[in-house]
Amino acid sequence: MIHFIRGKIGVKVGISVNFFILLSMILGTYILIQKQSASLEGELLKYGQNQSRVGANMISKILEEAIDNNVFSVDDAFDTNYVPVGNFSPPKFHTKYDVYLDKSILSLQDEFLQEKSIEYAVTVDRNGYLPTHNSVYQQPITGDVEKDKVGNRTKRVFNDPVGLQAAQNTEKGFRQIYKRDTGATMWDISSPIMVKGKHWGGFRIGIDLTTIEAAKKQLMLTLLAIMGTILFLSILLTTIIVGRSLAPIRVLSDRADELAHGKNLQEEIAVTRHDEIGELQGSLNRLRMSMLIALRMKKKS
Repeated sequence: MIHFIRGKIGVKVGISVNFFILLSMILGTYILIQKQSASLEGELLKYGQNQSRVGANMISKILEEAIDNNVFSVDDAFDTNYVPVGNFSPPKFHTKYDVYLDKSILSLQDEFLQEKSIEYAVTVDRNGYLPTHNSVYQQPITGDVEKDKVGNRTKRVFNDPVGLQAAQNTEKGFRQIYKRDTGATMWDISSPIMVKGKHWGGFRIGIDLTTIEAAKKQLMLTLLAIMGTILFLSILLTTIIVGRSLAPIRVLSDRADELAHGKNLQEEIAVTRHDEIGELQGSLNRLRMSMLIALRMKKKS
């Protein structure tokens, strides 16, 4: 194989040219993947930030309407006297407003989960108390602590550093990297919930990072397939074009070999081109004539 490559100019030219093309494609693909990945992350971040702002505004209106309709008072809405419920681990609590929120915001929060990248969309007060989780996280209690930690997460106080920061945050669309107690790592994007001019808590959106990774992987596979096709066509076309370009040289090589053995000296080598190959044709033809003259002079002597 190595001897074949060394003996073929077309193959060597094709390999050399496509080697540099390959390097350029690898660099270009890497840059493109980085840019597109950043773009995907940026779009997903903007979407999550917008959803958190929308959710916060909705919850704010629901709480204020409940106060205006005398469902509960302002003080009740800001109740932090968390009454333990049962004997759960982690513990669960009731407040003066949580039963009402179970009825009024559950379906609203669940709507946010229609987007596959959103893992959770929840309301928490300033201390991280979560009165009503999404339906998918309100599965029946099984008694298995690990299963219930994933399946039933409602009415808990999420006062871990990320949870507390999200609850007390006053910045709209505030992003954090959140490692849940389930082991999953995601973005937590929160916006403040204001009730009657006071900071009540936050609306948290959880963005599953596997969505981004899957999109990156799909993008990489697509680009690799495109680049691979381009490289294959480049190698094929380079080999064909170079091979055709070198065909006249192979013919002239055969004529040069004939001249070296004194054959076909009478047959003229026509100059058919105006490039380097044409110059070679002319040189070989002059060499033929010189050899022919020298041969004739030799015969006369």
